[in-house]
Amino acid sequence: MSTPTTMTDETEDWNTRHRAEGPLNRADRNFAELLQELRVVFTGVQVLFGFLLTMSVSERFKELDDFQHGMFVTTLAGAAATSTLLVAPVAAHRFLFRRNRKRELVRAGHCLAMAGLGFLALTLAAGLMLVLDIAVGRVASIIGVTVLLSGTLVLWVLVPLGLRRDSCAAPVLSDPAP
Repeated sequence: MSTPTTMTDETEDWNTRHRAEGPLNRADRNFAELLQELRVVFTGVQVLFGFLLTMSVSERFKELDDFQHGMFVTTLAGAAATSTLLVAPVAAHRFLFRRNRKRELVRAGHCLAMAGLGFLALTLAAGLMLVLDIAVGRVASIIGVTVLLSGTLVLWVLVPLGLRRDSCAAPVLSDPAP
């Protein structure tokens, strides 16, 4: 009678067979992939953060009402939090460098990146709310943000979860039939 294996064990076996990749090589590859993903996201967050910083010293900033000021502060704080979360895996890597903790770093980096993406969604929504409120009014801004958050939920959460569920149901970890 065989003992049940975990998905991690099966994935490790699959990586070893099909990629000739051991657990540490896989952790190195996963961390490199994570850093590449963070580079893509971080650039946009930094552009948004820089724009917000310059907006606060513009003449038009004084014309914002209390709600718009609140949205500005929310967007600025969200961009700062997003930046902090997205850079955290790099900072953690510096602290853990040459300490043989790459697998833990990948797990923690994944969690930090997911939190950063959550804050990014909220930051984008707050920024859109602010700009649309100024440009076309409060009702239109609420509709715009609702559409954005709905699309984000579908594209960032539901589609990946659907793909993950489909991949779990398929026999991807076994060798193909001859």
